[in-house]
Amino acid sequence: MVLLEFSMSPLGKGESVGKYVSRSLDIIDKSGVDYRLNPMGTVLEGEWDEVFGVVRKCYEKMKKDCGRISCTIKVDYRKGHKGRLAGKVASVEKKLKRKLKT
Repeated sequence: MVLLEFSMSPLGKGESVGKYVSRSLDIIDKSGVDYRLNPMGTVLEGEWDEVFGVVRKCYEKMKKDCGRISCTIKVDYRKGHKGRLAGKVASVEKKLKRKLKT
């Protein structure tokens, strides 16, 4: 399974790009892929082709009316492990013996 964190935004569309980012979140939410939104991006969990397929759909949607796009992607593959979106956080919380802000 893959954890893929990405952030994608248009350049040259002003300071507030929430209109464009929200379209990507609509695609992500409807994809069926497990995800977590954070203030700086989104983390997807699934198979390689599945998560990169979601990123591609976000890119295809954004490029329709954005002439320049910035995207950062970070990938963590671990064979045979599912549920890592919550599991990685739970593991750290267990070690600290307290809940953290997520």
